[in-house]
Amino acid sequence: MDNDPDLALVERCRKGDRAAFTELVIRYQRPIYNAAFWILRKAEDANDITQVVFLKVAERLDEYDPRFKFFSWIYRIAVNESLNLLRRNGREDELGDEIDLPGLDTASPEWILSEAQVSRRIQSALMSMPTNDRMVLSLRHFSECSYQEIGEILGLDEKTVKSRLFEARHRLRELLKDLR
Repeated sequence: MDNDPDLALVERCRKGDRAAFTELVIRYQRPIYNAAFWILRKAEDANDITQVVFLKVAERLDEYDPRFKFFSWIYRIAVNESLNLLRRNGREDELGDEIDLPGLDTASPEWILSEAQVSRRIQSALMSMPTNDRMVLSLRHFSECSYQEIGEILGLDEKTVKSRLFEARHRLRELLKDLR
């Protein structure tokens, strides 16, 4: 942990170094937004949650326990805030609107269309899944968290994480069986 750049930034922040906080924001803004987006399914809500998370980090930095990874701590805040917003809005398991994917830069228009259709299909399947499935899948496959990190973020042991991930992948496979 002594060589952990996040820990060094946190210590600088605790001493009042605003540049260190800015560095943490730059480093984690995208992952936090992505985590919120995969839970909330709305860009505007994900932006709001990202701001809330960094406000909470600024307010509660003294509560951070350096025995754990900073990433796990901040990600957990993002997940909790996102779930709280879902509950407040009464749409925890409601299907989201279709989401536009950025265009793919390739030479073949047919290939672009085909890839975009498959991407939309996969995204639609993911967004139709329960929140817990989306969370574990996005943490593992989009944020590339280890099983241990997912466990820290979600407050689960590694065995449970592996089990939930296995089951979520199985459900996603079933939803996408027509793509095989």
